[in-house]
Amino acid sequence: MKVSLQRVTEASAIVLNELGTPDPTFDMVQIGPGLVLTIEVEPDDDEGTLARMAHRVLTLRCFDGPQGQLSSSVQEMHGEILSIPQPLTILRRPAIGRPQLVSHNDDDEHANLMWIRFNEALRSGNVPVREGRFGARMRIGSIADGPFQFTLQE
Repeated sequence: MKVSLQRVTEASAIVLNELGTPDPTFDMVQIGPGLVLTIEVEPDDDEGTLARMAHRVLTLRCFDGPQGQLSSSVQEMHGEILSIPQPLTILRRPAIGRPQLVSHNDDDEHANLMWIRFNEALRSGNVPVREGRFGARMRIGSIADGPFQFTLQE
């Protein structure tokens, strides 16, 4: 599992339909101060992986707090999380031409289920979690609080 985190003052996501316009079956989701997570689920991820990664995200001291800079977690500062599923990607290097990034989820059902369970694990830490939609094209907007962006990998 790979989780990219960005500290934000606010963020939103909306699902687009095949015409590239907002999908009427999906209401835009918004968060205030907190984290935008982009999650890549790998084929061998299991419940243990999810629990460890959720704990790391929830307890990571990446916000300013009463004890100074980078002294509070998203839990401690009562922040919110916007969770965006990212298809597992690989870099394909053809013999001729430029390299291409290609979506490579052999088991979308497993990846979707693990992403849902990961979000549940985050919610169990009493942090509001808003979600994008698995497998959908989305428009994601955010106002970064930083720069503060990095990747956790299990």
